[in-house]
Amino acid sequence: MPKNQIQRIVFAFFTVVVTVHAYVFFSLYVVNGNTLMEANRAGSVLAAIHKQGGVSMFGRMLPIWAIILIEFACAFTLEIALGSPLSFRLASKVFDPRSTHPVLFETAIICATVGIMCPAMSFLAAWIYYPYYMGFSIVTLLANWLRLVCFNFPFAFFTQLFFIQPLIRTVFKILFVRE
Repeated sequence: MPKNQIQRIVFAFFTVVVTVHAYVFFSLYVVNGNTLMEANRAGSVLAAIHKQGGVSMFGRMLPIWAIILIEFACAFTLEIALGSPLSFRLASKVFDPRSTHPVLFETAIICATVGIMCPAMSFLAAWIYYPYYMGFSIVTLLANWLRLVCFNFPFAFFTQLFFIQPLIRTVFKILFVRE
């Protein structure tokens, strides 16, 4: 869909903005919400985060806006450097972009992107959110990475395929397609 490098960067920017917000919500509320509320004896996730002084990242408590900015920088860099170019190449190995229906080809790109970005971002998150106060163990890091991939992959697949990419493609068409 994006035709040139500027459009690819804008498309990636829009995608990452929506995706990072979805993942921060998913991580804090769905995956860790009950644990946060129980540990801090709070009635809501936001109250629990406020009570503990933020979210633990790099072994320090940071506010949610800092979490979003750091994750955005990591995800945007990975998307531009790896996700977007590799997913197009992978989809092109299976389907010919000139003769394949655009919806099928775009779906193949989305699936390839999830297959690349989910393990990569989960690996970064395993480092970023590692419980450093307990000491470091490569086995714990790898276990945390596998746990994150298992939580994130189904969420990534379904949100990208059925919500985020259709939304971003619609916005992108409104902004860049002229009739």
